[in-house]
Amino acid sequence: MATTFTLNGDPVTIEGAPTALLLDVLRNGLGLTGARYGCGEEQCGACLVLVDGVAVHACGREVGTLAGRDVVTAEGVPEVIRAAFIAEQAAQCGYCSSGMIVAAAGLLGRVVRPGRDEVVAALDGNLCRCGSHPRIVAAVLRAAEGMAP
Repeated sequence: MATTFTLNGDPVTIEGAPTALLLDVLRNGLGLTGARYGCGEEQCGACLVLVDGVAVHACGREVGTLAGRDVVTAEGVPEVIRAAFIAEQAAQCGYCSSGMIVAAAGLLGRVVRPGRDEVVAALDGNLCRCGSHPRIVAAVLRAAEGMAP
């Protein structure tokens, strides 16, 4: 069975079981390793992707649910967001970074100039064991400034 959707701006058709997990398809089938396996229980945020602009856990999303939808991975978010994370040195070990970047992209797609509290709330579902949250929040605020009209 085939499932067709848009991935990082390009149409893609996935052949195979519609119950295959998006995280496995992205990493093992398409070579997109930005979404990471963390907990496998939709709790840590390491596997986040945007589906129609909303951050969702790829570890629990079946490919068959994506037909006709728009999916964006960490590789497909605006460069200004990734650059802000680098400029703020917002990664220590870096494992959570792609999920944080995707969550930030979801927020910045909805809110042009979020305040600190909005950024913190948007990142609340992402775990960072290194304690980089202050730099991550600063990076999202920097990216917001870079994206604002």
